[in-house]
Amino acid sequence: MSFLSKLEQRRERVGAVVLAGGLARRMGGRDKGLILIGEQPMASWVVSAIRPQVHDIVINANRNHDAYESLGAEVIADRHSGHIGPLAGLSAAMHHLTTDYVFMCPCDSPFVHASIVSLLGEPCLDQSADICVAHDGERLQPVFCVAHRRCLESLDAYLASGERKIDRWYSTRNTVEIDCSNLADSFRNINTEEERLAAQHELLA
Repeated sequence: MSFLSKLEQRRERVGAVVLAGGLARRMGGRDKGLILIGEQPMASWVVSAIRPQVHDIVINANRNHDAYESLGAEVIADRHSGHIGPLAGLSAAMHHLTTDYVFMCPCDSPFVHASIVSLLGEPCLDQSADICVAHDGERLQPVFCVAHRRCLESLDAYLASGERKIDRWYSTRNTVEIDCSNLADSFRNINTEEERLAAQHELLA
């Protein structure tokens, strides 16, 4: 039985947020999610991969909303000012979406594999975890996770206290690290023009 089928059996739903709210300093401030790989913006590759695996999907962006809306997903901005990181995007998504679970991933990982949603989501069901976060076999990949919406109050309190570090917040919840080493390519992100060209060559091959 698929992850979506298990959720529907429990009358639950999963949404997704694609994070595109950062400043992209390593790309000279260019809006990374809109940088083209082939003829598609980078975020479009991510949205296309994830959309069939979830009931609803949003893009978290703090600029260029019209351009992101053209990718076919609703766009939401951070509720917290100052570009404070991925947890602000997760909070915005949890406030906006009505789903029981939220999958989070960045816009600059065009190799993300669709099955990562179920790989992270199923242990949330089986182990009643608050958060299941990806581990690539060598290190934690904290911006790839599935979180239950019961974490929202804790998340907002954490951000309101001035904290920002994602792994520190995870340590305050019932968080399970999930071996995603078989999907290691999912975590390849694009930070340079050379990496963009390499990704384009592979994705369009």
